[in-house]
Formats: sequence, C-alpha cells, structure tokens
Amino acid sequence: MKLIVGLGNPGIEYQFTPHNAGFLAIDRIAEDCGVVIGNRRGRALTARARLAGEEVLLAKPETFMNLSGLSVAALVRELEIEQVPEDVIVLYDELAFPLGQFRIAQRGSANGHNGIKSILSALGTEEWIRIRIGVGKPALADGREIKAGGRDYLLTPMRRQELALLDEVLDRVKIAVETVLTKGVSAAMNEFNRRPEKDSDGGK
Repeated sequence: MKLIVGLGNPGIEYQFTPHNAGFLAIDRIAEDCGVVIGNRRGRALTARARLAGEEVLLAKPETFMNLSGLSVAALVRELEIEQVPEDVIVLYDELAFPLGQFRIAQRGSANGHNGIKSILSALGTEEWIRIRIGVGKPALADGREIKAGGRDYLLTPMRRQELALLDEVLDRVKIAVETVLTKGVSAAMNEFNRRPEKDSDGGK
C-alpha cells in the first residue's frame, strides 16, 4: 500500500492558510476518490482509497506541523512499509515557489520547512517522494520576486483570488500523484517539473 501524506496544522483557524496546502491537496484527492478523511490511526486522520489502480492510505497528521514526523513514522510502521523511497509520498507547501507552481522530487533537504525537518528526523532518510506546492508570492510584472514573510504569512488565511489559484493547482497535483503511481516518479518529474515558458512574442 502507498502512503500519501499531506502536511498542515489541525484546527479550523488554519484550514485555508498557505501552510495547509498539503492538507488541502489530500482533501482534493479524497473528494475525487469519494472517500472521507475520518479514521484515526498513526496520530493522523486517514482514509483508504483506490487511486490510479493502487491501494493508498490518505493521511493528514493530527500533530502540529513541527511534529509531523511522529505521525508519518507511526503510519509507516503500522502499514509495514519497507520501501519508503517508493511507497511514501508527502505533499506540502513551499515558499520558494510562487503560488500556481509545484515540483516533484525524489529526495531533498528540509529547506527550512519544520514539518519536513520532523519527517527527516523520524524516518532517518531523505529518500521519499515529495510534491512541493508553491505558496510564495508571484513575481512582479518586471520579474522582481517578492519575498513572502515566514511564519505570519504562512499562518494567515489566503485571499479569495489566492484560493482560486491554489484550487487549480490542487487538480494538477492530484494528476501528478496519479502519474507517480502509474508511470513512476522520474516520468512524473519530466512531465510536471518543466518551468512555465515565457511568452515568445514579448507578451503581446
């Protein structure tokens, strides 16, 4: 069985904050699969589902973000997952990418993300699939980047237009997860990690 974990903070006040992009991605997959994330196991809310022909467990840790690893490690043990690099997929927010983008990776450091630090520590390896969902500020028209400010930004509810943009991304994230399951992570990376092309006509 594949374990698909979305990261976030429990509590209605955090539901639509940038830091909960992983929870929202799991909710979208569950909705499309016709299941409800309501079972409690491994310190998480979970649901079994069939996605792209695979049996998966969808999970949203009930620990707070900086203790996510406790839940992920408990689920790995409970499901008796031996091939963590192939069978664990983690979906989470990434400030380094603007809202509207995401990237798939097979391994990597925490890059300052407390939830990922916790998982790396609990699993003792960087070798697991992750989909980093951009929540950073989009670049200005002249190409300058706006640095989104850390904790306050991540825990502030998103505006309606930001949620609309994230909503589109969540559909693509679900397709990306399905592609990982059906074609493998390398094929999914080739398909989804292309950078958006600049207008070749100068924006006309």
